[in-house]
Amino acid sequence: MRRRDFLLASSAAALVPTLPASAATAPHDFKDRVLVLIELNGGNDGLNTIVPFADPLYTSLRPRLALSRDEVLPLDEKLALNKVLEPLMPAWQGKDLAIALGVGYADPNRSHFRSIEVVETASDPKEVRAEGWIGGIFAEAKVKRVFATDGVVLGGPLGPLAGGDVKAIALEEPEAFIRQAMNTPEAPARTANAALAHVLAVRGEVRSAANDLGGRLAAVTNQPTDDWPQNRFARQLAVTARLIASGTPTAVYKIRHAGFDTHAGQLGTQRQLLTQFAEGLAKFRDVMIKAGAWERVLLMTYAEFGRRVAENGSNGTDHGTAAPHFIMGGKVKGGLYGEQPPLNDLDAGDLKYRLDFRRLYATASERWWGIARTPKTLQQAKPLELLRA
Repeated sequence: MRRRDFLLASSAAALVPTLPASAATAPHDFKDRVLVLIELNGGNDGLNTIVPFADPLYTSLRPRLALSRDEVLPLDEKLALNKVLEPLMPAWQGKDLAIALGVGYADPNRSHFRSIEVVETASDPKEVRAEGWIGGIFAEAKVKRVFATDGVVLGGPLGPLAGGDVKAIALEEPEAFIRQAMNTPEAPARTANAALAHVLAVRGEVRSAANDLGGRLAAVTNQPTDDWPQNRFARQLAVTARLIASGTPTAVYKIRHAGFDTHAGQLGTQRQLLTQFAEGLAKFRDVMIKAGAWERVLLMTYAEFGRRVAENGSNGTDHGTAAPHFIMGGKVKGGLYGEQPPLNDLDAGDLKYRLDFRRLYATASERWWGIARTPKTLQQAKPLELLRA
């Protein structure tokens, strides 16, 4: 078993040795900037998220699922937010929320498992890669190592952080991790057994990382923890906010918001999920602004695919193709990017994508982190000009 595999499989799930407190800032490569990735697991329905309310085809194709005019918040003369996303309006009006329209890829795969592989590895649909796109960036850029961890995964598998040269921890509750790791017995100084020495070295790194994390979190005294929304998605965001505010030198956080596979009863399910999404992000933004960290954060959503245009017979939608995605942060130039796929030009009932998802990743790599050397799958992707200097 490789060292990294053992660490990910261990109950404490920690990685990499810790750093002294003086190394709390990011290396030059990352410009002290944090990327927060939010997976909308299951494939969110884009047409009832960013609603083409002015297009009569929207209502005719969705006689039961189409949102009415009083259920949306217009963004311009053609598109509107689902009204349950109203907590995001301050970010929209403050111009630090961007919405990328028609995000997808050519020759789309409608399998959850295969399509999420494509999206998280930034691969061609005909190509199978085990390495996540973040892993590819770290491997090729040869980034400086001053992070205690490169990434923290708070929901789901490693996904974009898999493979390559990324050192990540799976972490849902920091205090539980710290208690468990610090209760691990001290390792003996020497052993003649090479395999045991390997295990003991890993254990020492777990204890060291937990000790560092505990000290950083203890230093955060001005962040409320009791007024976050009470759901799993918000709890992941709250942990992320605490770690960022504590100065934990981590480049990437990955969160999963699950349940978007709405084949039946979509209206109620999506309403609840989008409400949690909007309330959680609004709180996260507020906390980051108060902590003076919002300009250090770039937040992006992604998913395996969107949904079909026409509703099905179960008041839901089936696996589709393109969908809108959200980008937030203190350096974001808010607004609409890309093009809403027209409803009168479909591909076998599905939207034709207008914006390759890899352009969002190239934006994060090149414009956010300033890392020009990226995996070959991103080299042809043109970054979006949605960030302020």
